[in-house]
Amino acid sequence: MNDQSRTSSRSGGRAARRAARATALPDHLRPVRPGLEGGTYKPLTAQQVEQIHQAALTALETIGLADAPQSGIDYLVGAGCTLGEDGRIRFPRALVEDTIAKANRSVTLHSRDGQTDLELSGTRVHYGTAGAAVSMVDVEGREYRDSTVQDLHDAARICQQLDNIHFVQRPMVCRDITDNLEMDLNTVYAACSGTFKHIGTSFTEPSHVAPAVEMLHMIAGGEDKWRERPFVSNSNCFVVPPMKFATESCEVMEECIKAGMPVLLLSAGMAGATAPSSIAGAITQATAECLAGLVYVNAVSPGAPAIFGTWPFGLDLRTGAMSIGSGEQALLTAGCAQMHHFYDLPGGAAAGASDSKLPDMQAGWEQMCSNVMAGLSGVNMVYEAAGMHASLLGFCFESLILGDDLIGQAQRCVRGIEVTDETLALDQMAEVCMGGPGHYLGTEATLSRMQADYVYPTYGDRTSPKEWAELDKPDLIAKATARKEEILSAPSPARFDPMLEAALREKFNIHLPT
Repeated sequence: MNDQSRTSSRSGGRAARRAARATALPDHLRPVRPGLEGGTYKPLTAQQVEQIHQAALTALETIGLADAPQSGIDYLVGAGCTLGEDGRIRFPRALVEDTIAKANRSVTLHSRDGQTDLELSGTRVHYGTAGAAVSMVDVEGREYRDSTVQDLHDAARICQQLDNIHFVQRPMVCRDITDNLEMDLNTVYAACSGTFKHIGTSFTEPSHVAPAVEMLHMIAGGEDKWRERPFVSNSNCFVVPPMKFATESCEVMEECIKAGMPVLLLSAGMAGATAPSSIAGAITQATAECLAGLVYVNAVSPGAPAIFGTWPFGLDLRTGAMSIGSGEQALLTAGCAQMHHFYDLPGGAAAGASDSKLPDMQAGWEQMCSNVMAGLSGVNMVYEAAGMHASLLGFCFESLILGDDLIGQAQRCVRGIEVTDETLALDQMAEVCMGGPGHYLGTEATLSRMQADYVYPTYGDRTSPKEWAELDKPDLIAKATARKEEILSAPSPARFDPMLEAALREKFNIHLPT
């Protein structure tokens, strides 16, 4: 072979490798992907987990929960609970333990197109949005404004394009719609027309469930298709901590269960206000409340899909302000994850939100701290993982986009370190060190693993100061804004076909512009 042939051969090999690297990897070879298994971080010992479990059972047996609706009383008493003269429902230990044993161990949250279904079981981790922010963050003007139905739709459209946002629970309230029924229906419409990914939403009144389900039947192509693959779940604050049922939310929950909709049992106590100030106490109360919810769900429909949603939040005890970006919040979430695993139940908790008002350095450290700890602890559903600011009061599109980068790095931590004969790399060491080039740059092993092992930031900057200056000193927020505008300049692939769109608009008062 002459020199020209060798050069051509090497060049062709490099070109082939570049082409291979430019091709999207199949899902099972991607460095990060939905459902990576966490669970390596365990802030609680086995003994402490057992102590929390026993304390939760004692709380349910001796304190119980107040304010159940009559229908809930009927279900729970029928299942074996007792109704005291004080109006509180108490849960016998044996009933709770039997319910745990019979409960659904795995829940599949379906996507509308079947491409991004989520299996919730064990320590499989998924990240997504959530919340009820009332404001949008304007990063250019450094201001807050009321959130709208268009903002919700745009958030869903952006999430559709972000690989590391695995589900889209409604992150903000449509404050431009004053009628609660129309707000609930437009929330479903705006989210579903923006993304194929699984959607979570809530309903303000029980009577709102039926028309929303009618809309979902139309979108799915019939009730049978909806029940086969429900692509929307109900985020349900079924309790008002401490230890009280939320009467109307419980009635909503009953309707959603009957409609075949998965339910997130959400207990959101504030440590030091509506939950004990200690981390262990807040976890215990949230666990007790969610166990009560689990009994409730299974009394309505045994084995119904439910997510054990322990969401205790931190409080700055100096001021009474929420401290969702704190280390204590990260510990609350990680401890709750251990309780989910102890019961072997699909679970969710909050992480990734910030107390900062803007996507700045404070937001970065707060969002990364709790997202990493939630992932390492193996939370099945990490809610509020991107975009949330001002202690859940504000949502930011740019932060959502940058959060996708951040969650990619968090997931790489969750994936951990693989130790095999191949990754120990003794053969590479021998080849490189004994007669080889003395470095690993450009070797076949390095090139073959650079896509499968490494997560590269899309917006994060790794250039040198010289290169950065030559590139006109690109700004992180400006890059996120440009990507936002690019996504929103094109229609969503999840938009409804014209006939369905027309039918929905004829049936319901849709506020989103066409």
